[in-house]
Amino acid sequence: MRTLLFTHDDCLNHVTPEGHAEQVARMHAVRDALAPLDGLIRQEAPDVADEAILRVHPQSHLDAITGAAPASGIVQLDPDTFMSPGSLSAARRAAGAMVAAVDQVLTDQADRAFIAMRPPGHHAEKTTPMGFCLFGTVAIGAAHALAAHGLDRVAIVDFDVHHGNGTQDLIWDEERVLFISSHQMPLYPGTGAANETGAHGNVMNLPLPTGSDGAHMRRVYERDVLPALDAFAPQLILISAGFDAHARDPLAQLNWDESDYVWVTEALCALADKHCAGRVVSTLEGGYDLDALWASTAAHVKSLMGTTDD
Repeated sequence: MRTLLFTHDDCLNHVTPEGHAEQVARMHAVRDALAPLDGLIRQEAPDVADEAILRVHPQSHLDAITGAAPASGIVQLDPDTFMSPGSLSAARRAAGAMVAAVDQVLTDQADRAFIAMRPPGHHAEKTTPMGFCLFGTVAIGAAHALAAHGLDRVAIVDFDVHHGNGTQDLIWDEERVLFISSHQMPLYPGTGAANETGAHGNVMNLPLPTGSDGAHMRRVYERDVLPALDAFAPQLILISAGFDAHARDPLAQLNWDESDYVWVTEALCALADKHCAGRVVSTLEGGYDLDALWASTAAHVKSLMGTTDD
């Protein structure tokens, strides 16, 4: 599979306070994990056009985030979310990579893509940065696929351990997007109950109990996620790839391991092969134990490439 890797050094300039879980070292771990992988088509993440952001966020949100960027030091937007002088460019390039990846996959320049950028994006709501996130990266990609490429059915699967409340908020009224989130509950941000189903039945939330493991996840995906995706027959699959459901992650209490990320990635890619010529774009979300993040990212991207060792 022709697989793109988007990253940019600007993601190293998004600096958070000492001891913060969403730290620069995360990106060093991700890059180290992917450096030995031959066959990745490596590209720099471009800046995003304002037009792409404004498909899901109002101008007031873009203005607020732009205006909040400090000239020096670190500013706090909420209890968890911070900006340094490099944060705005990093967040814009994460969204820009998503748009560029969608463009290349949908024009047959590549089959799949992984976006190794930070800050993450799936908690950012229409007008609210939160949970380390400034812009709704994966939702921006979905909206671009609809508007610029005329797609009718885009699926987003979020297997981060935290509910993708921002993505849900941004696509709630968009019947052409199916959003599926599996996540530990109870856990931050407290949303993601099974009865949150979107304005058009286009949201599927699958709460996973604290302490459950990868075998439980696989049963849930086989019972609910994969049949729903199969019935939807997406023309593009986007993944919010958080690796914080790993047993070693300090922010949550699920017990997945690398083999579970291989399994879920291969299952989603198989459906992509069936319905949309293999087209998958994945973007990094969470994952806060550096060793687990290294191993899980490598497992996920190898699976996207079709070169997994397992």
